[in-house]
Amino acid sequence: QVQLMESGGGSVQAGGSLRLSCSASRYTSGDYWMGWFRQAPGKSREGVAAIDEGSGKIAYADSVKGRFTISQDKAKNNVYLQMNSLKPEDSAIYYCAAHAGPLWVGYSWNYEDQFGDWGPGTQVTVSS
Repeated sequence: QVQLMESGGGSVQAGGSLRLSCSASRYTSGDYWMGWFRQAPGKSREGVAAIDEGSGKIAYADSVKGRFTISQDKAKNNVYLQMNSLKPEDSAIYYCAAHAGPLWVGYSWNYEDQFGDWGPGTQVTVSS
């Protein structure tokens, strides 16, 4: 079980940057897949990026490739999402999520049901 808390959201103009942080308080050992998801008003929640703490494998949604970078600091139990070249369509509530162990067989990293622990979210607003 993991308790997660996001920070770093805010308002920025298009083309700007933000860095989101996710602080994890862990109560069980082992490696996790750590993911960033987002949900815009009237839309379903979608996966943005994820990282496998054990292997370092990283995955991104096509819409953010080349603009967003996920990283981790295992010593601090933190995961980050560096967001550059932000667009108005990036506006959403961003959530940090954790999944213990390997991904479910046959499921992609962005299948959110496999992530059992979620943070409360942080708002990102990008104005044009």
